[in-house]
Amino acid sequence: MQGLKRRITYVCLFEMLAIGISSSFLALMSGAEAGHSLILAIMITTLAVVVNFFFNIAFEAWESRQASRERTLKRRIFHAVGFQLGLVVFLIPMISWWFSVTLWEAAVMDLALILFFPVYTLVFAWGFDRIFGLPASAMPQT
Repeated sequence: MQGLKRRITYVCLFEMLAIGISSSFLALMSGAEAGHSLILAIMITTLAVVVNFFFNIAFEAWESRQASRERTLKRRIFHAVGFQLGLVVFLIPMISWWFSVTLWEAAVMDLALILFFPVYTLVFAWGFDRIFGLPASAMPQT
């Protein structure tokens, strides 16, 4: 599977799992009702879908210009951390606004997500590649 179909499948599967994890976590950490946290989780997921889509386009463009296209552990870690850092720039202000807390309180609330999601992204992407095959950007040059 390649191109747009691959990207849409990746993002949808990634975010469906993420929404379940993040809404449960937010409800637990905030003390808010599950429905209130679920709405925020959906907003976070929507934001993450947009960031993920464009980040992966940029990452694959960068990857296709590298001398080695192999998806090593180092490259997968770079991918996971880069995505998460891009998302956090938007996520902390969103949590702060939604729960009416300071940016610091939102950062503390988001800490477990910040620590969890790079690992989740790494494991998910690795598993996705094993199930669906590598994208063209990671195929050896012939």
